Amino acid sequence: MFPINRPRRLRASVGLRRMIQETVLTPNDLIYPLFAVPGNAIAKEVKSMPGVYQLSVDKIVEEAKEVYDMGIPAIILFGIPEDKDNEATGAWHDCGIVQKATTAVKEAVPDLIVMNDTCLCEYTPHGHCGYLEVGDLVGRVLNDPTLELLKKTAVSQAKAGADIIAPSGMMDGFVKVIREALDENGFSHIPIMSYAAKYASAYYGPFRDAAESAPSYGDRRTYQMNPANSLEALKEIELDIAEGADMLMVKPALSYMDIIWRVKEATNLPVAAYNVSGEYSMVKAAALNGWINEKKVTIETLMSFKRAGADLILTYHAKDAVRWLNEVSF
Repeated sequence: MFPINRPRRLRASVGLRRMIQETVLTPNDLIYPLFAVPGNAIAKEVKSMPGVYQLSVDKIVEEAKEVYDMGIPAIILFGIPEDKDNEATGAWHDCGIVQKATTAVKEAVPDLIVMNDTCLCEYTPHGHCGYLEVGDLVGRVLNDPTLELLKKTAVSQAKAGADIIAPSGMMDGFVKVIREALDENGFSHIPIMSYAAKYASAYYGPFRDAAESAPSYGDRRTYQMNPANSLEALKEIELDIAEGADMLMVKPALSYMDIIWRVKEATNLPVAAYNVSGEYSMVKAAALNGWINEKKVTIETLMSFKRAGADLILTYHAKDAVRWLNEVSF
């Protein structure tokens, strides 16, 4: 008889397909990003990210409780300060907005893992991730002076109760100096999730609305990676591992699944993929226009990151994904 091999036999029913499914997505794989702002009782929707809000600390706590009750194990906090300055004071001050939100969440939901984004772009008036020379209109961040600010920021976040420090500025040597600063201040137990392969991507646009962090001039191509490069990503992860990173991140995710795969093949460390704002907003916009099935596209997309090798996924879809996991079958 022809054909002898008939793979369709194992696709004949939902039950059979589930039995042999190679990749599984669970709530434990997800990390939910949240944006903290000063004030009280504030929940301001981000225009370019339907369903995503800037939240005051009290609202962050409410959201954290809901996330934990849904079985999502972790959140990552970003902050929008009341005032911005060239020293990025809001990033490292003990009364910074992320520090306040972190402490409040850990008091209310102690078992929820709270990650802190350790960067400076939200806190500087020019929107770049560190110090600039006077008169700079390009955005060539001064690397080594900026490391001093990142050290202070990481220690301040750890003091506030952060469970994981996640430096995202792509400064050379940032993992090493943060590791040393944490160890010297009694936080040797705090892991670092490095944004090890962060590309200068056009997919970040909506995030810059949410975090109010768009550069006022120039761009970030002098410190974030060229989207055309993959070997460079492997070089970056090797450096970060040598400097003490405990986990690695690839950002963005959707157009960089080959990078996720290569990073996972090159290391035994946990690998995270950041399903970034532009990826999220494209799905939302298409769904709102009735062009796609949002539930199926969301689960399929997140599943694809896992298939590519991601152990963890940072995604604005996290809550919806948990609600839809049992509704979507392949």
